[in-house]
Amino acid sequence: MKLIDGKATAAEIKKEIRTEVDKMTARGERAPHLAAILVGHDGGSETYVASKVKACEECGFRSTLIRYEEDVDEQTILDAVKAFNEDPEVDGFIVQLPLPRHISEQKVIEAIDYRKDVDGFHPVNVGRLSIGLPCFHSATPKGIMTLLERYEIPTKGANCVVLGRSNIVGKPVATLMMQKAYPGDATVTVCHRDTRDLKEVCRNADIIIAAMGRPGFVTADMVKEGATVIDVGTTRVPDASRKSGFRLSGDVDFEAVAPLCSYITPVPGGVGPMTIVSLMQNTLLARSGAIYPKD
Repeated sequence: MKLIDGKATAAEIKKEIRTEVDKMTARGERAPHLAAILVGHDGGSETYVASKVKACEECGFRSTLIRYEEDVDEQTILDAVKAFNEDPEVDGFIVQLPLPRHISEQKVIEAIDYRKDVDGFHPVNVGRLSIGLPCFHSATPKGIMTLLERYEIPTKGANCVVLGRSNIVGKPVATLMMQKAYPGDATVTVCHRDTRDLKEVCRNADIIIAAMGRPGFVTADMVKEGATVIDVGTTRVPDASRKSGFRLSGDVDFEAVAPLCSYITPVPGGVGPMTIVSLMQNTLLARSGAIYPKD
């Protein structure tokens, strides 16, 4: 069994990005600028946004964070999105999800200029992804694909099972795994709560990507010998032994499953750090105009 170290891989990529940014600024060009809108005080969102700000510093990016209280009205958020859309100094920005229930997430996502949509959630980017055109890939799926590539994990013709069908992870990573590329060219099955004979489907998988948000869901009897397991889950579960009172749990029963695997990601330290660094990569692409050329 080989551990896929997302933390080390992300650190390596951040150094590569910093090298590119240093070259850019040495030529007298402006450094990339990533902005974010954060609503409320959700613990997970606070931690995630703080990690993004720190990553921007490490990569030499400029960053801007706008915060609003939980009771902010929808129009205020839409106005903030419009301001970022129109600001030529902002290369890419994200609206941290989830949003309060009184704000339409889809309306906000669709209001973002798809050329600055470094989260890859806008329908234009989703549609372009589905037909294999250049676009911003969602950060977590992009991070998964990068790990598969950097660890040289065979994907061509592989049976890949994706557990979960969310718009953020399940659907886009399934699409990427089907693309005519490496990583990709896999035969993909997307499973969800209504999938029949789920354990049998998983037992036939060469690659399992677990993104259901259900701690310890993938057990040893679901994994065949030599499989690669990518654990996307990051659920906070109570743990009295920790100072924080909780620990992060993945969707995979790591201790039982790891001995069966050729490769496996840990939680934490696997996919999570790659999500952050993928956002940095997308922001660099936005600054350079490599995906959508600047006017």
